Amino acid sequence: MNLKLMLEVAAERFGAKTAIVFGDSRLSYADLDKASNKVADALIKLGIKKGDRIALLLSNSPEFAIIYFGVVKAGAVAVPLDPKYKLDELASLLDSSLPRILVTESPALDPLIPVLSSFKSIEHVINLGSDQMEKCSSYQEMIAASSGEKIETEPQPGDVALILYTSGPAFLPRGAMLSHQILVRVAAMLGDGYHQTDKDVVMQYALPMYHVFGLVAILLAAVAKGSTVVIVPGTGLSIGSFMAAIEREKGTMFLGVPYIFALAVDLAEREGIKNDLSSLRLCSSSADFLAPDVTKRFEKLYGLGITNCFALTEAVCHVTCPAIDGSDTPGSVGKALPGWEIRIVDNTGQELPLDRAGEIIVRGPIMDGYYNNPQDTAKVIRDGWLYTGDIGKIDQAGNLFITGRKKDIIIVKGQNIYPCDIEMVLRKHPKISQAAVLGIPNKMRGEIVGTAVVLKEGSAATEQEIKKFCLESLADYKVPKQIVFLDSLPLMEGGEIDKESIRRELPVLAPSPGVVIP
Repeated sequence: MNLKLMLEVAAERFGAKTAIVFGDSRLSYADLDKASNKVADALIKLGIKKGDRIALLLSNSPEFAIIYFGVVKAGAVAVPLDPKYKLDELASLLDSSLPRILVTESPALDPLIPVLSSFKSIEHVINLGSDQMEKCSSYQEMIAASSGEKIETEPQPGDVALILYTSGPAFLPRGAMLSHQILVRVAAMLGDGYHQTDKDVVMQYALPMYHVFGLVAILLAAVAKGSTVVIVPGTGLSIGSFMAAIEREKGTMFLGVPYIFALAVDLAEREGIKNDLSSLRLCSSSADFLAPDVTKRFEKLYGLGITNCFALTEAVCHVTCPAIDGSDTPGSVGKALPGWEIRIVDNTGQELPLDRAGEIIVRGPIMDGYYNNPQDTAKVIRDGWLYTGDIGKIDQAGNLFITGRKKDIIIVKGQNIYPCDIEMVLRKHPKISQAAVLGIPNKMRGEIVGTAVVLKEGSAATEQEIKKFCLESLADYKVPKQIVFLDSLPLMEGGEIDKESIRRELPVLAPSPGVVIP
C-alpha cells in the first residue's frame, strides 16, 4: 500500500469524521483527501514528476497535512525542514536535497527572499501567507485553480515518500529516505501498539510535524486508524492552555517529549490541576530519556502513567513500546514492537548476553538509506541491521533499557543537536581559536548546550557576544546556554578533547520555574 491509498481508504471509511482540529477549524477526512488532491493537481501542472523533492518549511497546521499528502499523491518526495533554522543551516539542507519547489510561509520565508536565486534547484516558491511577495506564488490562488478529483498518479509502495534531515548535523546533512510502504506499515504498527482506534483524539502539542515523531506517530498513525488529531500551537502558549485544550476536545492520547511532562508536573505542583483530564487514557514519551522521578510525580498528580518508548528517525519512529497497562519493568522502554528485532552488540558487532550493556542494533522496517550518501549508509546499515549509536541492555523478560549514547549528540527538549554544528560556527568567530561543545544534564530540559572556548592571543570576548554570533547562523535552541573561557582545551591520552573534564567546569543551569514554552 502507498500513502495515497491509505488516505483514500480513510476518507471513504470515515468521510465526514473530523481528521484535524486547529483552533476553531475542523477538517474532515473527506476534506483532507479532496484538499490534498488539489495540491497534487497543482504540483503536477507545475511539472512535478516522480521522485522530485519538495521542501516544506512550515509550522504545525492543517495545511502541513494537506500539502504533505498532496506531495506524495503527486509521486514526489516531501522534505520537511525546521522553520527555526537560520539561513546557513537551510542552505546546507537545500543544497543536499535539491528541491524543485519550496513551500513556506512568513516568518521563515522572509530571510530567504533576497537569496532565493542562489538555490539553483528551486524553480517555484509557494507562499502560504496572505501577503503577496515577489518571486512567490500564492498557495490560495494555486488551490483555487486546481481540481479536487482523484489523482490518477499511483506511487509504487517502494517509492521514497519522505526525506527527514533529523539524523545528523545540519552542516553535514544525512537525510533518511523513507518509502511509502514503510511509512504505512509503521503507522499501523504504532497505532496497534497504542491500541488506537477511530474513537481516539490525539493531542499534538510542542511536537513539530517536520519531526518523525510528530509526522509518523501522530499524523500518519491517526490516518491509519481514523483518529482525530488536535493541533495545539506550541510556541508562546502555556501548558495550562494545553490542559484546557485537552478538556475542551476530550483528548484521549498525548504523545510528547520528557520536557513537556516535566512542565506538566511543575504546573500541577505549583497551581494544582484546574482542568478535567479524565478523557485521557494514554500518555507516551519519546525522543529523550524520561527521568523516573518525573514519571512517579506525574502518575501521583494526574493518576496516569507515562509509557516511555525508544525511537529514531532511521527506524521511522518507535521500535519499542511498553505495555500501556503499566505492567512492564520500571525504567525500561519496553519490548520490541511486532515486526522488530533488537540485539545488543560489542564494538566488533558480536552479540552480548542479557543484562550486558552495548550498542543497540535493530532490524525491521528501517529507512532505505541516507539520500545521496552511500558511505554513511554503509556505516549504519550492516547485513540488514541498523546500528543506532545508542547504548543499552536487554533483561531476561526482553525489556530494553537505554543506558547511554555512543554518538556525540545533545538532546534538548527532545531536539537532537550535534555539537559539530555549533563547533563549526564557533570556529568562524574572529576571536576564537578553539571550541568544544557538550551537553550538560538539566532536570527540566534533559540537557542544555555548554561550550568551552579558547580565545586567540590578545583577544577578549563576552558570553553575550558569542551567543549573538551563534544566533546569526544557528536555530535558537542550538545556541549555547553556558560558556566557559579556558586557556586551552583539556585532552585525553589519545589526543581527543576531554569533554568530561570541561563539563565539570561549566555551571549547571537551574530549570526555569515558568511554564511558557520558549
